[in-house]
Amino acid sequence: MLRRLLDSQKKAFEKGGKLERLYPLYEAIDTFLYTPGHVAHRASFVRDGADLKRMMVTVVVAMIPAILFGLYNVGYQANLAVESGTGTLPDNWQTALLQMLGVPFSSADILACAVQGLLYYLPILLVVFAVGGFWEVLFAAVRRHEVNEGFFVTGMLIPMIVPPTIPLWQVAIATSFGIVLGKEVFGGVGFNIFNPALTARAFLFFAYPGQISGNAPWVAVDGYSSATPLALLKEQGMAAVAGSDLWMHSLVGLIPGCIGETSFIAIAIGALILLVTGVASWRIMLGVSLGTLCMALLFNAVGSQTNVMMSLPFHWHIMIGGWAFGTVFMATDPVTSPFSNRGRLLYGILIGVLVMIVRVLNPAYPEGMMLSILLANVFGPLIDHYVVKAHTKKRMARHVA
Repeated sequence: MLRRLLDSQKKAFEKGGKLERLYPLYEAIDTFLYTPGHVAHRASFVRDGADLKRMMVTVVVAMIPAILFGLYNVGYQANLAVESGTGTLPDNWQTALLQMLGVPFSSADILACAVQGLLYYLPILLVVFAVGGFWEVLFAAVRRHEVNEGFFVTGMLIPMIVPPTIPLWQVAIATSFGIVLGKEVFGGVGFNIFNPALTARAFLFFAYPGQISGNAPWVAVDGYSSATPLALLKEQGMAAVAGSDLWMHSLVGLIPGCIGETSFIAIAIGALILLVTGVASWRIMLGVSLGTLCMALLFNAVGSQTNVMMSLPFHWHIMIGGWAFGTVFMATDPVTSPFSNRGRLLYGILIGVLVMIVRVLNPAYPEGMMLSILLANVFGPLIDHYVVKAHTKKRMARHVA
């Protein structure tokens, strides 16, 4: 029935139809639901089971563990604060709806926590897709090309890297900034040098730091604030976590933070899916890990009496902040990362080195993953240029010999 409905409306969107300018919107819906019906009629033919749509869907599937745990953790952190007496339920529509449905505000109830988290996550997701989809269709209609599947991944990433309490109007502005200035002004998918989701996140951090940083945004209750592990370690060093289970909580994800960035285990499952399917580059992930490890060992060896982050070991750096999520889902973006294998490894190492420099040596900025990836995006083409140049020089030397 759905297939017949789409076919019956197709003529109105094709060339000469009344809705010709909106063909990208029709095509996006059609190809999202079904495999494209047209085929090539002459050589050359390339047959492959992994097209762009399947790659994007695989990335979304890989994000599902982090999404599901993120929903649970949002409700868990809020209910934990209420049960401890340090926070109160906010007077908003989420609380009213949960009370009307009879959902218990209990940190021990997994389903109740997940439902509570969903009521914060879903509005953010809908705003991102509504606003981002508008810009995607508008630019596709003006440029007369198809809506690319890449936005589907961007639309899923943005809600994962923001706090649950962020105002929705800020989400709309940031999404517009990320899509328009982070991608479309460069020519759209395949031409952008910056990751659109990270561009949106950077805009939020610099334009609205009160809603995207500090202690208040991470827990959806009133009268309560909780520092993220990264901020806590930045202020007090290892003395702040001595004798605590904070490392294990960070491994599992039972800590305050952005919706999808808290659970190392959930993100690691996503990384495994991307690596097994060959969608993400293992060289980039390895490079980020190597860069982080080398800089952590260097800082640990140098030490400091005034900078507590100098003594923070490698196994803490990979657990806190956006390191894991950025390494798996942001740094491996195929558009903004190098295309050569050696370039990908160098690119990953650069990100690992930069994130440590920002985290450890910048006292005013606790996180470093977002800026590190965006800075590395700028150097991606340059890295490829010199890698190709080195390959060419080596081949010429062999030819002469």
